[in-house]
Amino acid sequence: MLKFNHEDKSYEFDGDSVTLHEVIKSLGLDSKKLIAANFNGQPSDLSLTVTESGEVSPVTIDSPEGLEILRHSTAHLMAQAVLRLYPGSHFGVGPAIKDGFYYDIDATSTITEDDLPKIEAEMRKISGKGEPVTREDMPKDEALKFFADDPYKTELISAIEAPTVSVYKQGEYADLCRGPHVPDASKLHNFKLLSIAGAYWRGDEHNKMLTRIYGTAFATPDELKNYLKRLEEAKLRDHRKLGKDLDLFSLHEEGPGFPFFHTKGVAIMNTLIDFWRREHIKRGYTEIKTPQILDRDLWIRSGHWDHYRENMYLTEIDEKPYAIKPMNCPGSILVYKTQLRSYRDLPMRLAELGCVHRHEKSGVLHGLMRVRCFTQDDAHTYIEPSQIRDEVMAIMELDRYVYNDVFGFKYTVELSTRPEDSMGTDEQWEAAENALREALETTNTPYTINPGDGAFYGPKIDFHLEDCLGRTWQCGTIQLDFQLPGRFDVTYIGEDGAEHTPVMIHRVVFGSVERFLGILIEHYAGAFPYWLAPVQVKIVPIADNHMDYARELQSMFMDWGVRSEIDGRSEKLGRKIRDAQLQKVPYMLVIGDKEKEAKTVGVRERSKGDLGSMTVEELRELLSKEFNPVR
Repeated sequence: MLKFNHEDKSYEFDGDSVTLHEVIKSLGLDSKKLIAANFNGQPSDLSLTVTESGEVSPVTIDSPEGLEILRHSTAHLMAQAVLRLYPGSHFGVGPAIKDGFYYDIDATSTITEDDLPKIEAEMRKISGKGEPVTREDMPKDEALKFFADDPYKTELISAIEAPTVSVYKQGEYADLCRGPHVPDASKLHNFKLLSIAGAYWRGDEHNKMLTRIYGTAFATPDELKNYLKRLEEAKLRDHRKLGKDLDLFSLHEEGPGFPFFHTKGVAIMNTLIDFWRREHIKRGYTEIKTPQILDRDLWIRSGHWDHYRENMYLTEIDEKPYAIKPMNCPGSILVYKTQLRSYRDLPMRLAELGCVHRHEKSGVLHGLMRVRCFTQDDAHTYIEPSQIRDEVMAIMELDRYVYNDVFGFKYTVELSTRPEDSMGTDEQWEAAENALREALETTNTPYTINPGDGAFYGPKIDFHLEDCLGRTWQCGTIQLDFQLPGRFDVTYIGEDGAEHTPVMIHRVVFGSVERFLGILIEHYAGAFPYWLAPVQVKIVPIADNHMDYARELQSMFMDWGVRSEIDGRSEKLGRKIRDAQLQKVPYMLVIGDKEKEAKTVGVRERSKGDLGSMTVEELRELLSKEFNPVR
């Protein structure tokens, strides 16, 4: 007899085997939304025959688990449609990802974005017929024969250590897959193919380039519709397009992954950095600057050579190997060690706006979001073990102020624990993880656990910002490090007169100043708040004889610290105002004969329109009331 439980319900089956779907029905948990089940905590196909008792729970199409299964199954549906339209094609991997899925395809002919509607139509035909999805567990040697003409599947199967592999079949299509999947294709309705990209097999640029088709799928038509609407809005906010339209930065083939910042982009960057410096000075940080190229032996000692070498740029000086720094931490340690430090010096907070270089593959470069050179707003704090909680809490408060109070972002917090390639002892890692947990819980900060995603030298707290479209961006991090101080013999003289090893905290707020700017461009759709706007005031003279007054105003704005431009073109007033609106300038000042005579200005605000005539002093009072955390 088999017994199955779900919360307060139980079911006994008089036999030695039963399918999960039968168990779900008997427990009264069946529904139209049902697509899979959890058996003893493992997601499984409804068709799975079980021969032992256990805990059972339904997986519905609108749950997070169910949505992942739905998307993975839709990827298989797309692959079946591609196989029908392009017979003989082979398939790489096709996982569910955040907000959708993709499949890497070695197609028998070129597939372009113009072909996506045709593939979608074929997917709907298959779905409409309710093509059943079945699983078969095969011995490895049998699976190798089954996929003998598919180099991608045979490579994957050969690397699997288990004696059997699972294969999912639907119609003429079959794929190596762990599953689970929907029972049949009729569950798959609300999907959309989105784009095509190139992807090297297994992410290795030495392998063949495959065609990657991206798509999305949702439980309901309304969810799909809303997501597609957000995608359209995201296209309008694309920082690469707005960066060009607003003359902020450019990207060039002569330096892939190395953005070029124009005057207006630099104005925003400098404003962000001024704000960053002000807040750090207030909180007891001192700023340092370390070299960009350092001896390879330093990186070997720090552990970066073993854990990060493939992302480092190398060079040679005087026939000796050097590396361009991908991180700032070893340089900070060398600064710390220039003097004998006492417990009275701790916490010692050394901040650095360090330019770092990381070798990213060309296929992942994306505007300012993924680059090869960026400014990391680093700080490394050296503390006694007893100071961990208070220092972490102080950093969390800085992050809260920056993200929430200044920029208006909601954010979530994640605690990342020990990875497989970590350095240090179990005791050190347990102490470090417990210290971070204590800081989070003392401040009543909600958080989730991200197991195994800590840095190789210590656990970390990550901050994920949510923008106005609901997208999340990982920016801030607080990393607790018990390893590097020991590797570099970093010490301080304790109150007892003996030498001790400090704990080191690595942390960033923006993360990358360039990437943070990209996030802000998309969050604000280029309409930056007054304090960040590259041009805060556009002076619009009606005719040439008003230019002297315009220059007088601009000189005054310079004294006030207001960034301004004069539109001296021989264009009609309406055109000048419209262009200033398109450039998303917060304030436009119209000056003609009347304004020149009375020493006034006609003020227009970006979103409110005409504010009427003002004296210069009234304008100054208006601008002074604008929020400006740099003041």
